[in-house]
Amino acid sequence: MFDRDQIASVSGYIVKNLEPSDFADLMHLEEEVFGAEGESTLGPYYVRLCCDFFGQHCFLCLHDGKPVGYLLSFVREREAYCTTLAVVPEFQGTRTVHLLLRAFVSSIADRVDSCWFTVKEDNKAARALHASLGATEMGVRTGFYGPDDERIVSKIDAVAFAKLRSRYERLGLLERRSRPAAVAVSYEATV
Repeated sequence: MFDRDQIASVSGYIVKNLEPSDFADLMHLEEEVFGAEGESTLGPYYVRLCCDFFGQHCFLCLHDGKPVGYLLSFVREREAYCTTLAVVPEFQGTRTVHLLLRAFVSSIADRVDSCWFTVKEDNKAARALHASLGATEMGVRTGFYGPDDERIVSKIDAVAFAKLRSRYERLGLLERRSRPAAVAVSYEATV
């Protein structure tokens, strides 16, 4: 397993949990990634909640100290909800998505059995990413972020999530779970 400091010093990338001081950076990234495309951006209240209260499963990726991407998620009981994964245009196709996903999967691997995503139908890159993680498209939800908004809802179910975790372990991206030792059972013959 790689040491986060080693990754940072070799590649210039750092992925960290969100904290209150990241609020302005996230609002700027929202504007740069979504606002520039004419999309709606997340409201400041939502971003503030992520920074102040839900940072355990939300991440900011920096390259050479500059914010270049983020992932927002929530965990409820044994389910995770990945609500936003965004990367500035000049860092799309780089390590940014991989590093954010590694941090996210590491943070939820022992806590959840499934993970949900929503995506616009025309966002083929995100849909392909979700599929590569083992997600299955479950349907379309109308009015998700507003009256005219439609989102495809996909889910990594328990079986697919176990496979994802196993793959991350094999690649050394997650620490292997300690396997329980085999229990010896003896039977006494009775006559």
